[in-house]
Amino acid sequence: MTPDQYCEQKAARSGSSFYYSFLFLPPEQRRAIMALYAFCREVDDVVDECGDAALAQTTLNWWREEVARLYAGNPQHPVSRALQPAVARYTLAEEHFQEIIDGMAMDLMQTRYADFKALSLYCYRVASVVGLMAAAIFGYEDRHTQKYAHDLGMAFQLTNILRDVGEDAARGRIYLPQDELERFGVSEDDILARRPSAGMRALLHFQATRARGYYDKALAQLPPVDRYRQRSGLIMAAIYLSTLDAIERQDYPVLQRRVRLSPWRKLWIAWRTARGEARRERRRR
Repeated sequence: MTPDQYCEQKAARSGSSFYYSFLFLPPEQRRAIMALYAFCREVDDVVDECGDAALAQTTLNWWREEVARLYAGNPQHPVSRALQPAVARYTLAEEHFQEIIDGMAMDLMQTRYADFKALSLYCYRVASVVGLMAAAIFGYEDRHTQKYAHDLGMAFQLTNILRDVGEDAARGRIYLPQDELERFGVSEDDILARRPSAGMRALLHFQATRARGYYDKALAQLPPVDRYRQRSGLIMAAIYLSTLDAIERQDYPVLQRRVRLSPWRKLWIAWRTARGEARRERRRR
């Protein structure tokens, strides 16, 4: 199995919404974004699948060293070897890879966030940084596209946090800011025990509204000249927004279960969005 095949297999097996957006890219960009996604999955799995915090930290430290080896021209892991041509071609910054690892390491050090400012740092590291790197792979002319990529990453992560409230609680993690729990009269025990209430619903609705605000802000900042190049991000946004719609339509069942779209639904949204962006680009020209 080649490094590229390893990355594609990892992305396909994950069932992630991101995978469907990659299918509409030219081969070289698709290989690069698959490698970036596989890197994120590798370091995220260290935290989620390793029950020993000390071992997880050791493994993250190994990945820090592996990133250094990647930039020194001597990567060892299949994902790093797949990333090597992308790093050079798309000028991906070493510090961005290290920031992603910093974000994963936060999960080993804390399971609560005092306020949205504290949560924003986590979201930036695990999602906005990835968005900035993805935007570089997709290509852009206008630097305002970086602001779009930053805020779209925030929107994705806030959607993930809302979607996974119950699953995170089962791991003892609460990403919803502590001051907002207090504002809506929700306790940590309510979340850990998955107890529904009017206050809980209002809290979850508040989180959904904030996520929508970031989608709106991101999409408003995307320059028309770069819109077609960034179509994979727009496909991701369409799929994620459909997930957010489903969560709201089903009245926030996230304490009990994860709301999912079927693979066929994701593929249809991806095709529809890609087709719409192609039409828009033809009109622009």
